[in-house]
Amino acid sequence: MEQYLIDNNVISSYFSRSFSTRAMDFVADVIDHKPNISIITEIEALSWISPDKSKETIIRAFIDDANILPLSADVATHCVKIRRSKKVKTPDAFVAATAIVHNLTLLTSDKDFNNIDELKIVDPKSL
Repeated sequence: MEQYLIDNNVISSYFSRSFSTRAMDFVADVIDHKPNISIITEIEALSWISPDKSKETIIRAFIDDANILPLSADVATHCVKIRRSKKVKTPDAFVAATAIVHNLTLLTSDKDFNNIDELKIVDPKSL
């Protein structure tokens, strides 16, 4: 199976069940294998506040099961390269650089990633 880096918008859509059945099944399959997320995605996911505390518990359990990829010198170098060549916010450049360095396909619905040349992307909404 191809390896993926899961972006925060996919986590949000998956746990709010807002994807199509096909996309939900695809993301569930990705999550069933040790899911990969960047440290930035961990911060974004845990910063989300919901009045429904059970959702926060679900997100925490997901994070606890995930393989969290940290900032490294290679990721920082690629992040700077992306920021210098594209109009991309730093957190998005960091997520993209993490996917590139670790040779992972980014699972995202965020169109801001589409113009990053080296990046492989799958948008669950297109399934």
